[in-house]
Amino acid sequence: MRKLLKYLVVLLLLSLFIIGLTAWYHMRDRNPGYAYDKIWETQVSLIRAGFAKREINPEVPDTWEDLNGNGIYEPGQGEEFRDGNNNGKFDAVYMAGFHQNRPAMAIHDTLWARAMVLNSGGKKIGLVVLDAIGVFNDQVIAVRKKVAEEIHLDYVGVISTHTHEAPDLIGLWGKSAYLSGVDKDYEQKVISGAAAALVEAANKQEEAWVTFAQDTTDTLGYLVDDSRKPRVFDNGLRLMHWKRQKDSTTLGTVVAWANHPETLWSRNTRITSDFPYYIRRGIETGIYIKDSLIEAGTGGVALYINGAIGGLMHTSPRFGIPGIAGDTIYKKASFDKAKAQGEKIALHALRLLRDTGRTKHLEEASQRLISRSVTLPVANRNFQLAGATGLINRGFSGLFKMRSEIAYWQFGPAGFLFVPGEIYPEIANGGVEAPEGNDFGISRPLQTHPLRNLMDDEYKFVVGLSNDFIGYIIPKSEWDEYPPYLYNDHKSPYGEENALGSETAPLLYKHFSEIIKGARK
Repeated sequence: MRKLLKYLVVLLLLSLFIIGLTAWYHMRDRNPGYAYDKIWETQVSLIRAGFAKREINPEVPDTWEDLNGNGIYEPGQGEEFRDGNNNGKFDAVYMAGFHQNRPAMAIHDTLWARAMVLNSGGKKIGLVVLDAIGVFNDQVIAVRKKVAEEIHLDYVGVISTHTHEAPDLIGLWGKSAYLSGVDKDYEQKVISGAAAALVEAANKQEEAWVTFAQDTTDTLGYLVDDSRKPRVFDNGLRLMHWKRQKDSTTLGTVVAWANHPETLWSRNTRITSDFPYYIRRGIETGIYIKDSLIEAGTGGVALYINGAIGGLMHTSPRFGIPGIAGDTIYKKASFDKAKAQGEKIALHALRLLRDTGRTKHLEEASQRLISRSVTLPVANRNFQLAGATGLINRGFSGLFKMRSEIAYWQFGPAGFLFVPGEIYPEIANGGVEAPEGNDFGISRPLQTHPLRNLMDDEYKFVVGLSNDFIGYIIPKSEWDEYPPYLYNDHKSPYGEENALGSETAPLLYKHFSEIIKGARK
Protein backbone atom coordinates (compact mmCIF):
# COMPACT_ATOMS: atom_id res chain seq x y z
CA MET A 1 0.00 0.00 0.00
CA ARG A 2 2.83 2.36 0.89
CA LYS A 3 4.57 1.52 -2.38
CA LEU A 4 1.40 2.26 -4.32
CA LEU A 5 0.91 5.54 -2.48
CA LYS A 6 4.54 6.47 -3.10
CA TYR A 7 4.13 5.58 -6.76
CA LEU A 8 1.01 7.73 -7.05
CA VAL A 9 2.72 10.69 -5.37
CA VAL A 10 5.69 10.41 -7.75
CA LEU A 11 3.31 10.12 -10.70
CA LEU A 12 1.38 13.18 -9.52
CA LEU A 13 4.55 15.22 -9.06
CA LEU A 14 5.83 14.13 -12.46
CA SER A 15 2.51 15.06 -14.07
CA LEU A 16 2.55 18.47 -12.41
CA PHE A 17 6.13 18.98 -13.56
CA ILE A 18 5.23 18.10 -17.15
CA ILE A 19 2.17 20.36 -17.06
CA GLY A 20 4.24 23.20 -15.63
CA LEU A 21 7.02 22.68 -18.16
CA THR A 22 4.49 22.63 -21.01
CA ALA A 23 2.86 25.82 -19.74
CA TRP A 24 6.27 27.49 -19.41
CA TYR A 25 7.16 26.48 -22.97
CA HIS A 26 3.92 27.86 -24.37
CA MET A 27 4.29 31.14 -22.45
CA ARG A 28 8.03 31.60 -22.95
CA ASP A 29 9.18 34.98 -24.21
CA ARG A 30 9.69 34.61 -27.96
CA ASN A 31 11.81 37.77 -28.07
CA PRO A 32 13.59 38.15 -24.72
CA GLY A 33 14.99 41.61 -24.12
CA TYR A 34 13.22 43.08 -27.15
CA ALA A 35 12.32 46.76 -26.92
CA TYR A 36 11.11 49.10 -29.65
CA ASP A 37 11.98 52.33 -27.87
CA LYS A 38 12.69 55.09 -30.35
CA ILE A 39 12.90 58.87 -30.15
CA TRP A 40 13.82 60.96 -33.16
CA GLU A 41 12.85 64.04 -35.12
CA THR A 42 13.75 65.71 -38.40
CA GLN A 43 13.85 69.18 -39.87
CA VAL A 44 11.40 70.32 -42.52
CA SER A 45 12.40 68.52 -45.72
CA LEU A 46 11.11 67.36 -49.07
CA ILE A 47 9.01 64.20 -48.98
CA ARG A 48 9.44 60.89 -50.75
CA ALA A 49 6.69 58.27 -50.66
CA GLY A 50 6.03 54.79 -51.98
CA PHE A 51 3.00 52.50 -51.90
CA ALA A 52 2.57 48.79 -52.57
CA LYS A 53 0.23 45.89 -51.87
CA ARG A 54 0.60 42.11 -51.64
CA GLU A 55 -2.18 39.53 -51.72
CA ILE A 56 -2.52 37.45 -48.53
CA ASN A 57 -5.40 35.13 -49.43
CA PRO A 58 -5.53 31.69 -47.82
CA GLU A 59 -6.04 28.56 -49.87
CA VAL A 60 -9.59 27.27 -49.46
CA PRO A 61 -9.51 23.81 -51.05
CA ASP A 62 -12.61 22.39 -49.37
CA THR A 63 -16.15 23.62 -48.93
CA TRP A 64 -19.11 22.34 -46.91
CA GLU A 65 -22.89 22.37 -46.58
CA ASP A 66 -24.33 24.82 -44.06
CA LEU A 67 -27.78 23.25 -43.93
CA ASN A 68 -29.22 25.52 -41.24
CA GLY A 69 -27.33 28.68 -42.29
CA ASN A 70 -25.81 29.36 -38.86
CA GLY A 71 -22.18 29.51 -40.01
CA ILE A 72 -21.18 26.59 -37.76
CA TYR A 73 -19.93 23.30 -39.22
CA GLU A 74 -22.03 20.55 -37.62
CA PRO A 75 -21.34 17.06 -39.00
CA GLY A 76 -23.66 15.64 -36.33
CA GLN A 77 -26.50 17.53 -37.99
CA GLY A 78 -25.85 15.94 -41.36
CA GLU A 79 -23.51 18.62 -42.71
CA GLU A 80 -20.73 17.28 -44.92
CA PHE A 81 -17.57 18.72 -46.43
CA ARG A 82 -16.56 18.45 -50.07
CA ASP A 83 -13.00 17.23 -50.44
CA GLY A 84 -11.79 19.63 -53.11
CA ASN A 85 -8.17 18.45 -53.09
CA ASN A 86 -9.03 14.75 -52.64
CA ASN A 87 -6.77 14.19 -49.66
CA GLY A 88 -9.42 12.48 -47.56
CA LYS A 89 -9.71 15.14 -44.84
CA PHE A 90 -11.40 18.46 -44.22
CA ASP A 91 -8.83 21.24 -44.72
CA ALA A 92 -10.81 23.87 -42.86
CA VAL A 93 -9.86 27.56 -42.94
CA TYR A 94 -11.30 28.87 -39.69
CA MET A 95 -12.59 32.43 -39.82
CA ALA A 96 -11.83 34.79 -36.93
CA GLY A 97 -14.53 36.58 -34.98
CA PHE A 98 -17.94 35.87 -33.49
CA HIS A 99 -17.74 32.14 -32.70
CA GLN A 100 -15.66 29.01 -33.18
CA ASN A 101 -15.99 26.44 -35.95
CA ARG A 102 -16.81 28.78 -38.84
CA PRO A 103 -14.87 27.32 -41.79
CA ALA A 104 -14.62 29.43 -44.93
CA MET A 105 -16.38 28.19 -48.05
CA ALA A 106 -14.87 30.58 -50.60
CA ILE A 107 -13.06 33.89 -51.11
CA HIS A 108 -15.29 36.84 -51.96
CA ASP A 109 -12.57 39.49 -52.33
CA THR A 110 -8.81 39.59 -52.04
CA LEU A 111 -7.19 40.06 -48.64
CA TRP A 112 -4.25 42.45 -48.75
CA ALA A 113 -1.16 43.67 -47.02
CA ARG A 114 -1.06 47.33 -48.12
CA ALA A 115 2.01 49.40 -47.35
CA MET A 116 3.15 53.01 -47.33
CA VAL A 117 6.76 54.12 -46.82
CA LEU A 118 7.65 57.79 -46.28
CA ASN A 119 11.02 59.50 -46.19
CA SER A 120 11.47 63.04 -44.94
CA GLY A 121 14.58 64.47 -43.35
CA GLY A 122 16.44 61.20 -43.79
CA LYS A 123 14.07 59.17 -41.60
CA LYS A 124 12.00 56.44 -43.22
CA ILE A 125 8.78 55.20 -41.70
CA GLY A 126 6.87 52.20 -43.03
CA LEU A 127 3.26 51.32 -42.25
CA VAL A 128 1.55 48.16 -43.47
CA VAL A 129 -2.16 47.45 -43.03
CA LEU A 130 -3.36 43.84 -42.97
CA ASP A 131 -6.82 42.51 -43.71
CA ALA A 132 -6.88 40.55 -40.45
CA ILE A 133 -8.70 40.54 -37.14
CA GLY A 134 -5.36 41.36 -35.56
CA VAL A 135 -1.79 40.19 -35.07
CA PHE A 136 0.21 39.76 -31.90
CA ASN A 137 3.33 41.77 -31.14
CA ASP A 138 5.47 38.66 -31.75
CA GLN A 139 4.16 38.53 -35.33
CA VAL A 140 4.87 42.25 -35.72
CA ILE A 141 8.46 41.65 -34.61
CA ALA A 142 8.71 38.85 -37.18
CA VAL A 143 7.64 41.29 -39.92
CA ARG A 144 10.27 43.80 -38.79
CA LYS A 145 13.00 41.17 -38.81
CA LYS A 146 12.10 40.14 -42.36
CA VAL A 147 12.11 43.75 -43.55
CA ALA A 148 15.49 44.37 -41.90
CA GLU A 149 16.98 41.52 -43.93
CA GLU A 150 16.51 43.64 -47.08
CA ILE A 151 16.17 47.34 -46.22
CA HIS A 152 16.49 49.78 -43.34
CA LEU A 153 13.42 51.57 -42.03
CA ASP A 154 13.56 53.82 -38.97
CA TYR A 155 10.11 52.72 -37.82
CA VAL A 156 7.81 49.90 -38.90
CA GLY A 157 4.16 49.82 -37.85
CA VAL A 158 1.87 46.85 -38.51
CA ILE A 159 -1.84 47.65 -38.38
CA SER A 160 -4.89 45.39 -38.74
CA THR A 161 -8.24 46.38 -40.21
CA HIS A 162 -9.92 44.04 -37.66
CA THR A 163 -12.10 42.30 -40.24
CA HIS A 164 -14.14 39.49 -38.70
CA GLU A 165 -14.28 37.62 -42.00
CA ALA A 166 -10.63 36.56 -42.50
CA PRO A 167 -8.61 33.56 -41.23
CA ASP A 168 -7.82 33.22 -37.55
CA LEU A 169 -4.33 34.56 -36.76
CA ILE A 170 -4.86 34.64 -32.99
CA GLY A 171 -5.97 31.12 -32.05
CA LEU A 172 -9.34 31.79 -30.44
CA TRP A 173 -11.59 30.76 -33.33
CA GLY A 174 -10.69 27.19 -34.25
CA LYS A 175 -12.77 24.03 -34.40
CA SER A 176 -13.68 24.45 -30.73
CA ALA A 177 -12.89 26.73 -27.80
CA TYR A 178 -9.97 24.42 -26.98
CA LEU A 179 -8.37 24.18 -30.43
CA SER A 180 -6.46 26.96 -32.19
CA GLY A 181 -7.68 28.08 -35.59
CA VAL A 182 -4.25 29.31 -36.73
CA ASP A 183 -2.69 27.70 -39.78
CA LYS A 184 1.07 28.14 -39.42
CA ASP A 185 1.68 28.21 -43.17
CA TYR A 186 -0.89 30.96 -43.60
CA GLU A 187 0.56 32.90 -40.68
CA GLN A 188 3.95 32.84 -42.40
CA LYS A 189 2.33 33.95 -45.67
CA VAL A 190 0.88 37.01 -43.92
CA ILE A 191 4.21 37.86 -42.27
CA SER A 192 6.07 37.45 -45.57
CA GLY A 193 3.42 39.41 -47.47
CA ALA A 194 3.55 42.29 -45.01
CA ALA A 195 7.34 42.46 -45.21
CA ALA A 196 7.33 42.19 -49.01
CA ALA A 197 4.79 45.02 -49.33
CA LEU A 198 6.95 47.26 -47.13
CA VAL A 199 10.11 46.47 -49.09
CA GLU A 200 8.35 47.09 -52.41
CA ALA A 201 6.89 50.38 -51.17
CA ALA A 202 10.34 51.49 -49.99
CA ASN A 203 11.86 50.64 -53.35
CA LYS A 204 9.12 52.61 -55.14
CA GLN A 205 9.67 55.86 -53.24
CA GLU A 206 9.63 59.02 -55.29
CA GLU A 207 9.25 62.73 -54.67
CA ALA A 208 5.72 63.43 -53.53
CA TRP A 209 3.34 65.92 -52.01
CA VAL A 210 0.50 65.23 -49.63
CA THR A 211 -3.02 66.55 -49.10
CA PHE A 212 -4.72 66.31 -45.71
CA ALA A 213 -8.48 66.50 -45.23
CA GLN A 214 -10.91 65.68 -42.45
CA ASP A 215 -14.50 65.87 -41.32
CA THR A 216 -14.69 65.60 -37.54
CA THR A 217 -18.46 66.04 -37.34
CA ASP A 218 -20.94 63.18 -37.07
CA THR A 219 -21.79 63.39 -40.78
CA LEU A 220 -21.12 59.65 -41.12
CA GLY A 221 -22.71 58.76 -37.79
CA TYR A 222 -25.62 57.08 -39.55
CA LEU A 223 -23.22 54.33 -40.67
CA VAL A 224 -22.18 53.05 -37.22
CA ASP A 225 -23.88 52.05 -33.98
CA ASP A 226 -22.68 51.81 -30.35
CA SER A 227 -23.80 48.72 -28.43
CA ARG A 228 -22.62 49.75 -24.94
CA LYS A 229 -23.33 52.75 -22.75
CA PRO A 230 -22.15 55.45 -22.61
CA ARG A 231 -22.89 56.08 -26.26
CA VAL A 232 -19.66 57.72 -27.36
CA PHE A 233 -18.36 57.45 -30.92
CA ASP A 234 -15.06 58.04 -32.67
CA ASN A 235 -16.66 60.42 -35.12
CA GLY A 236 -14.67 61.69 -38.01
CA LEU A 237 -13.09 60.83 -41.31
CA ARG A 238 -9.40 61.66 -41.71
CA LEU A 239 -7.49 61.45 -44.96
CA MET A 240 -3.99 61.62 -46.43
CA HIS A 241 -3.71 61.71 -50.21
CA TRP A 242 -0.34 61.33 -51.90
CA LYS A 243 0.61 62.49 -55.41
CA ARG A 244 3.79 62.34 -57.46
CA GLN A 245 5.67 65.60 -57.75
CA LYS A 246 6.51 64.98 -61.38
CA ASP A 247 2.99 64.62 -62.82
CA SER A 248 0.45 64.89 -59.95
CA THR A 249 -0.78 61.33 -60.43
CA THR A 250 -1.86 59.48 -57.31
CA LEU A 251 0.49 57.29 -55.32
CA GLY A 252 -1.93 56.37 -52.57
CA THR A 253 -4.60 57.42 -50.11
CA VAL A 254 -5.00 56.71 -46.39
CA VAL A 255 -8.58 56.60 -45.10
CA ALA A 256 -9.17 56.55 -41.34
CA TRP A 257 -12.65 55.80 -39.97
CA ALA A 258 -13.66 53.84 -36.87
CA ASN A 259 -15.95 50.83 -36.93
CA HIS A 260 -15.79 47.05 -36.54
CA PRO A 261 -15.55 45.45 -40.01
CA GLU A 262 -18.18 42.85 -39.17
CA THR A 263 -21.11 44.08 -41.22
CA LEU A 264 -21.32 40.63 -42.88
CA TRP A 265 -21.95 39.27 -39.37
CA SER A 266 -21.60 35.80 -37.91
CA ARG A 267 -23.18 33.59 -40.56
CA ASN A 268 -20.99 34.70 -43.42
CA THR A 269 -18.62 31.97 -44.64
CA ARG A 270 -16.88 33.81 -47.47
CA ILE A 271 -13.47 35.37 -46.88
CA THR A 272 -13.68 39.15 -47.20
CA SER A 273 -12.23 42.34 -45.81
CA ASP A 274 -15.85 43.49 -45.25
CA PHE A 275 -16.64 47.20 -45.80
CA PRO A 276 -12.93 48.23 -46.10
CA TYR A 277 -12.94 46.41 -49.45
CA TYR A 278 -15.60 48.78 -50.78
CA ILE A 279 -13.93 51.85 -49.26
CA ARG A 280 -10.65 51.07 -51.00
CA ARG A 281 -12.28 50.10 -54.29
CA GLY A 282 -14.37 53.26 -54.27
CA ILE A 283 -11.35 55.48 -53.57
CA GLU A 284 -9.29 53.84 -56.30
CA THR A 285 -11.85 53.32 -59.08
CA GLY A 286 -14.74 55.65 -58.26
CA ILE A 287 -18.37 55.38 -57.16
CA TYR A 288 -21.06 54.18 -59.55
CA ILE A 289 -24.83 53.93 -59.49
CA LYS A 290 -25.39 51.03 -61.84
CA ASP A 291 -23.24 51.99 -64.84
CA SER A 292 -23.17 55.72 -64.17
CA LEU A 293 -20.07 57.22 -62.55
CA ILE A 294 -21.09 59.70 -59.84
CA GLU A 295 -17.62 60.39 -58.40
CA ALA A 296 -14.29 59.62 -60.04
CA GLY A 297 -11.68 57.65 -58.13
CA THR A 298 -8.12 58.74 -57.50
CA GLY A 299 -6.20 55.66 -58.61
CA GLY A 300 -3.17 54.58 -56.63
CA VAL A 301 -3.20 52.28 -53.60
CA ALA A 302 -5.78 52.95 -50.89
CA LEU A 303 -5.17 52.01 -47.25
CA TYR A 304 -7.93 51.77 -44.65
CA ILE A 305 -6.99 52.21 -40.99
CA ASN A 306 -9.32 51.77 -38.03
CA GLY A 307 -9.76 53.94 -34.96
CA ALA A 308 -11.24 53.82 -31.46
CA ILE A 309 -13.73 50.98 -31.89
CA GLY A 310 -14.14 49.67 -28.35
CA GLY A 311 -17.43 50.05 -26.67
CA LEU A 312 -18.58 48.55 -29.24
CA MET A 313 -18.61 50.37 -32.59
CA HIS A 314 -20.33 48.08 -35.08
CA THR A 315 -23.10 47.65 -37.64
CA SER A 316 -25.40 44.85 -36.53
CA PRO A 317 -28.26 43.31 -38.54
CA ARG A 318 -30.61 45.53 -36.52
CA PHE A 319 -28.93 48.66 -37.87
CA GLY A 320 -29.97 49.91 -41.31
CA ILE A 321 -27.59 51.29 -43.95
CA PRO A 322 -28.96 53.32 -46.89
CA GLY A 323 -27.81 52.34 -50.36
CA ILE A 324 -25.73 54.69 -52.47
CA ALA A 325 -28.74 55.46 -54.69
CA GLY A 326 -30.88 56.31 -51.66
CA ASP A 327 -33.71 53.97 -52.63
CA THR A 328 -32.93 51.03 -50.30
CA ILE A 329 -32.24 50.52 -46.59
CA TYR A 330 -30.17 47.41 -45.88
CA LYS A 331 -30.64 45.80 -42.47
CA LYS A 332 -29.96 42.11 -42.96
CA ALA A 333 -26.25 41.29 -43.11
CA SER A 334 -25.20 41.08 -46.75
CA PHE A 335 -22.52 42.11 -49.19
CA ASP A 336 -24.96 44.73 -50.52
CA LYS A 337 -25.06 46.25 -47.05
CA ALA A 338 -21.26 46.25 -46.69
CA LYS A 339 -21.00 47.74 -50.19
CA ALA A 340 -23.43 50.54 -49.34
CA GLN A 341 -21.53 51.31 -46.14
CA GLY A 342 -18.09 51.31 -47.75
CA GLU A 343 -19.18 53.33 -50.77
CA LYS A 344 -20.82 55.99 -48.60
CA ILE A 345 -17.51 56.48 -46.79
CA ALA A 346 -15.50 56.46 -50.01
CA LEU A 347 -17.86 58.98 -51.64
CA HIS A 348 -17.55 61.37 -48.70
CA ALA A 349 -13.77 60.95 -48.72
CA LEU A 350 -13.46 61.69 -52.44
CA ARG A 351 -15.58 64.82 -52.15
CA LEU A 352 -13.60 66.00 -49.13
CA LEU A 353 -10.34 65.65 -51.04
CA ARG A 354 -11.77 67.75 -53.88
CA ASP A 355 -13.06 70.49 -51.59
CA THR A 356 -10.19 72.99 -51.72
CA GLY A 357 -11.60 74.87 -48.75
CA ARG A 358 -11.16 71.82 -46.52
CA THR A 359 -7.75 70.54 -47.58
CA LYS A 360 -4.13 71.33 -46.78
CA HIS A 361 -1.26 70.60 -49.20
CA LEU A 362 2.38 70.03 -48.26
CA GLU A 363 5.51 69.50 -50.32
CA GLU A 364 7.77 69.58 -47.27
CA ALA A 365 7.30 68.29 -43.73
CA SER A 366 9.11 67.53 -40.51
CA GLN A 367 8.73 64.32 -38.54
CA ARG A 368 8.85 63.41 -34.88
CA LEU A 369 8.44 59.93 -33.43
CA ILE A 370 8.38 58.41 -29.97
CA SER A 371 7.72 54.68 -29.63
CA ARG A 372 7.79 52.72 -26.41
CA SER A 373 7.58 49.06 -25.41
CA VAL A 374 5.30 48.59 -22.42
CA THR A 375 4.56 45.74 -20.03
CA LEU A 376 0.91 44.99 -19.30
CA PRO A 377 -0.50 42.63 -16.66
CA VAL A 378 -2.75 39.82 -17.89
CA ALA A 379 -5.48 39.48 -15.27
CA ASN A 380 -7.96 37.74 -17.58
CA ARG A 381 -7.97 34.08 -16.46
CA ASN A 382 -9.12 32.86 -19.86
CA PHE A 383 -6.17 34.61 -21.53
CA GLN A 384 -3.81 33.15 -18.92
CA LEU A 385 -5.14 29.67 -19.63
CA ALA A 386 -5.04 30.23 -23.40
CA GLY A 387 -1.39 31.22 -23.12
CA ALA A 388 -0.48 28.29 -20.86
CA THR A 389 -2.14 25.72 -23.13
CA GLY A 390 -0.77 27.21 -26.34
CA LEU A 391 -4.19 28.14 -27.65
CA ILE A 392 -2.78 31.60 -28.33
CA ASN A 393 0.75 31.53 -29.67
CA ARG A 394 2.33 34.58 -28.09
CA GLY A 395 5.06 35.01 -25.56
CA PHE A 396 4.66 36.39 -22.05
CA SER A 397 7.44 38.67 -20.86
CA GLY A 398 6.92 37.62 -17.23
CA LEU A 399 4.45 35.76 -15.05
CA PHE A 400 1.12 36.76 -16.59
CA LYS A 401 2.67 39.83 -18.18
CA MET A 402 2.75 40.77 -21.86
CA ARG A 403 5.10 42.99 -23.80
CA SER A 404 3.22 45.40 -26.03
CA GLU A 405 4.00 48.80 -27.51
CA ILE A 406 2.68 52.23 -28.32
CA ALA A 407 3.87 55.09 -30.51
CA TYR A 408 3.18 58.71 -31.39
CA TRP A 409 4.24 59.89 -34.84
CA GLN A 410 3.94 63.49 -35.96
CA PHE A 411 4.17 64.25 -39.65
CA GLY A 412 3.66 67.87 -40.62
CA PRO A 413 0.28 68.97 -39.22
CA ALA A 414 -0.81 65.40 -38.45
CA GLY A 415 -0.35 63.24 -35.39
CA PHE A 416 -0.79 59.47 -35.28
CA LEU A 417 -1.33 57.70 -31.97
CA PHE A 418 -0.71 53.96 -32.40
CA VAL A 419 -2.91 51.92 -30.04
CA PRO A 420 -2.31 48.16 -29.59
CA GLY A 421 -5.96 47.19 -29.25
CA GLU A 422 -9.56 48.36 -29.26
CA ILE A 423 -9.64 51.51 -27.16
CA TYR A 424 -12.96 52.88 -25.96
CA PRO A 425 -13.78 56.17 -27.77
CA GLU A 426 -14.40 58.02 -24.51
CA ILE A 427 -10.71 57.64 -23.61
CA ALA A 428 -9.70 59.15 -26.95
CA ASN A 429 -12.42 61.77 -27.33
CA GLY A 430 -13.98 62.38 -23.92
CA GLY A 431 -17.09 61.18 -22.16
CA VAL A 432 -15.70 58.68 -19.63
CA GLU A 433 -18.29 57.99 -16.94
CA ALA A 434 -18.30 56.39 -13.48
CA PRO A 435 -21.79 54.88 -13.36
CA GLU A 436 -23.13 53.30 -10.21
CA GLY A 437 -22.36 49.60 -10.14
CA ASN A 438 -18.81 49.74 -11.51
CA ASP A 439 -16.70 47.03 -9.91
CA PHE A 440 -14.33 49.35 -8.07
CA GLY A 441 -16.85 51.75 -6.56
CA ILE A 442 -15.24 54.66 -8.39
CA SER A 443 -17.38 57.75 -7.95
CA ARG A 444 -15.49 60.13 -10.23
CA PRO A 445 -14.43 59.19 -13.78
CA LEU A 446 -10.78 58.48 -14.52
CA GLN A 447 -8.87 59.38 -17.69
CA THR A 448 -11.20 62.34 -18.23
CA HIS A 449 -8.73 64.42 -20.25
CA PRO A 450 -9.15 62.92 -23.75
CA LEU A 451 -6.03 61.73 -25.54
CA ARG A 452 -6.93 63.79 -28.60
CA ASN A 453 -7.00 66.91 -26.42
CA LEU A 454 -3.43 66.15 -25.38
CA MET A 455 -2.38 66.06 -29.04
CA ASP A 456 -1.63 69.52 -30.44
CA ASP A 457 -1.88 68.41 -34.08
CA GLU A 458 -4.40 69.72 -36.57
CA TYR A 459 -5.18 66.22 -37.87
CA LYS A 460 -5.42 63.73 -35.01
CA PHE A 461 -5.35 60.08 -36.06
CA VAL A 462 -5.98 57.43 -33.39
CA VAL A 463 -4.89 54.19 -35.06
CA GLY A 464 -6.42 51.10 -33.45
CA LEU A 465 -5.13 47.53 -33.68
CA SER A 466 -1.55 48.76 -34.15
CA ASN A 467 1.44 46.49 -33.51
CA ASP A 468 -0.49 44.13 -31.23
CA PHE A 469 -3.84 42.59 -30.38
CA ILE A 470 -4.54 43.05 -26.66
CA GLY A 471 -8.34 43.28 -26.82
CA TYR A 472 -10.54 45.98 -25.35
CA ILE A 473 -9.09 48.96 -23.48
CA ILE A 474 -11.90 49.86 -21.06
CA PRO A 475 -12.04 52.84 -18.67
CA LYS A 476 -11.55 51.48 -15.15
CA SER A 477 -14.52 53.48 -13.89
CA GLU A 478 -16.71 51.63 -16.42
CA TRP A 479 -15.34 48.14 -15.67
CA ASP A 480 -18.22 45.79 -14.87
CA GLU A 481 -17.89 42.03 -14.39
CA TYR A 482 -19.99 41.60 -11.26
CA PRO A 483 -23.45 42.73 -10.08
CA PRO A 484 -24.92 45.21 -9.57
CA TYR A 485 -24.44 46.03 -13.24
CA LEU A 486 -24.00 49.42 -14.84
CA TYR A 487 -27.02 51.50 -15.77
CA ASN A 488 -29.31 49.07 -13.87
CA ASP A 489 -28.79 46.40 -16.50
CA HIS A 490 -29.60 42.75 -15.75
CA LYS A 491 -26.29 41.39 -17.03
CA SER A 492 -22.65 42.29 -17.43
CA PRO A 493 -21.87 44.27 -20.60
CA TYR A 494 -19.79 42.80 -23.40
CA GLY A 495 -16.10 43.69 -23.40
CA GLU A 496 -14.43 42.61 -20.17
CA GLU A 497 -14.13 38.96 -21.28
CA ASN A 498 -11.98 40.12 -24.20
CA ALA A 499 -9.74 42.52 -22.26
CA LEU A 500 -6.44 41.91 -20.46
CA GLY A 501 -7.79 43.47 -17.28
CA SER A 502 -9.01 46.59 -15.55
CA GLU A 503 -5.51 48.11 -15.25
CA THR A 504 -4.85 48.16 -19.00
CA ALA A 505 -6.54 51.51 -19.68
CA PRO A 506 -4.94 53.39 -16.74
CA LEU A 507 -1.47 52.08 -17.63
CA LEU A 508 -1.76 52.84 -21.33
CA TYR A 509 -3.27 56.26 -20.65
CA LYS A 510 -0.25 57.08 -18.49
CA HIS A 511 2.18 55.94 -21.20
CA PHE A 512 0.29 57.76 -23.95
CA SER A 513 0.24 60.97 -21.91
CA GLU A 514 3.98 60.72 -21.35
CA ILE A 515 4.94 60.20 -24.99
CA ILE A 516 2.58 62.93 -26.22
CA LYS A 517 4.01 65.38 -23.71
CA GLY A 518 7.50 64.13 -24.57
CA ALA A 519 6.93 64.97 -28.22
CA ARG A 520 6.11 68.56 -27.27
CA LYS A 521 9.49 68.87 -25.55
